[in-house]
Amino acid sequence: MAGATQSKLVERETTGTDAVAGIAVGLSAVLFALSIAALFELITISEPVAGIPTVSLLGGLLVLLGVAVISFGVGSRLGYVETTPSSSAGLIAAGVAGVSWFVVAGGFASQTLGLGTVGGIGGGVVIGGGAFVATVYAREDVGSTIPIGAIPLLTGLVFLTNFIGPEWIWDLGWEQSASLTAEFVIPVATLFSALFAGWAAAKAYGGFGARGRRMGAYTLVYLNAISIVAFLFILVAFVVVQGVPGVLTGAQFGAGVGPETTLFGFTFTWPLYVPFVMNGVALLNDFQGVLPAIVGTFWLVVGAVLFAVPLGIGAAVFLTEYAERGRFTQVVEVATNGLWSTPSIVFGLFGFAFLIPRFGNQKSLLSGMLTLGFMLLPLVVITSREAMISVPDEYRDASVALGVSKWQTIRSVVLPAALPGVVTGVILGVGRIAGETAPILLTMAGGTFVPGAQTVDVIGGFEFTSAPPFVANPELLQATSALPYQLFALITAGVGLGDSVADPTGFRWATALVLLIVVLSFYAIGIATRYYFRSKLRYE
Repeated sequence: MAGATQSKLVERETTGTDAVAGIAVGLSAVLFALSIAALFELITISEPVAGIPTVSLLGGLLVLLGVAVISFGVGSRLGYVETTPSSSAGLIAAGVAGVSWFVVAGGFASQTLGLGTVGGIGGGVVIGGGAFVATVYAREDVGSTIPIGAIPLLTGLVFLTNFIGPEWIWDLGWEQSASLTAEFVIPVATLFSALFAGWAAAKAYGGFGARGRRMGAYTLVYLNAISIVAFLFILVAFVVVQGVPGVLTGAQFGAGVGPETTLFGFTFTWPLYVPFVMNGVALLNDFQGVLPAIVGTFWLVVGAVLFAVPLGIGAAVFLTEYAERGRFTQVVEVATNGLWSTPSIVFGLFGFAFLIPRFGNQKSLLSGMLTLGFMLLPLVVITSREAMISVPDEYRDASVALGVSKWQTIRSVVLPAALPGVVTGVILGVGRIAGETAPILLTMAGGTFVPGAQTVDVIGGFEFTSAPPFVANPELLQATSALPYQLFALITAGVGLGDSVADPTGFRWATALVLLIVVLSFYAIGIATRYYFRSKLRYE
């Protein structure tokens, strides 16, 4: 009976303490989200949130988080909480505690006590070193909670007492006038305090030991993954919010408001008119647009893909299926990896020095296509090789056993199985080259803006000639514009166009939004292609 009663009591106590640790992990996630929102100015530290001053809200939540983490560690050490801690908190916890307290103590000694840089470093070394040693030699439940939980507790008290408030500024005293403001320090301090305390709370929730360390690691991974996704969505949302007003300037919707277009012999009128994406730049335009730059970007990417993908896949087939593994293939691997890591400005200089003199000694769309094609080629080779290597040898053996030739095996078995991986590499490469500015600046861009609504007509520009190569396309040899270069020129010029003169940033953000849409459209096409080939492999 005694054993049963004790077991019941332990179960009840563990459930309650688990709830405390779970709440602490939840608090850390909330604080993490609030700090990211404050960094991106979705909330401001000078304005209240739900009627509560932002700094006071952050401070109160940090105090609760710190108290919860410390209480759990103390409860475990005193035997009120059933855990299985190790004899030491470990070097990772000691490193976190030491670095955190070095920053806190160093800032306090330098800023508050006025000891300067040397005094701040000395104070940080003493306190941070003490925290490191104390964490290493303490039992895991104490070392993982008290030094780390004290950080959000102290940070929260600093916020609540308005020691660091919305108007706080730390002059760094450098020769170049630099300072840290509350708008930056408060969110960053909250973010790292929540991150470290959430890790400690997750370890406590797991009862310390191997299980606790595993849960702590999972928490760090999840919070970092959430932050990456949040940064991505906030970035896209920020560009959309800033760019939509410029894109929709002068827009009209309704029957017959758009320009006339002839397609397959039929003429029809668009039911919408968005000048920013349907106009070029002209003196008589009521609203200026970026249509030539959109078309130039499209053909630039298409040309680079048509040049790089067949060559890259062909090289990968040779290296994977025909060439013997040896010094030659190792040299090619090193070369392709090095080329993919080469800065884009180097490719631009190559195009400027090698391609432009061979295409009429002037900037042209063709030079830009080939330059970006050379940038894309290494990644296509690398990803295609990896995709083909990952195809099981059993596929090849089964094909050979049926009497199929090597080339037919490659064409009918290896390439279809490797296509999803190849398409993934092309998607990554397109994402890089579509936003490049330096190569376009040196090889293709003829000016900031193309006059009027003139766009590059690549398809209609082909014409037959009586001399080799018997086909010519003057459109490919013309300089044109592209969205990345146009955005660069707008930023460096510091002016807008047309109705954007009063608000020059509106035209820039609108251009950035259109560029983002174009790049994401290429991504969408690539992802749809990849899923198409995957579905064919699944059902065949």
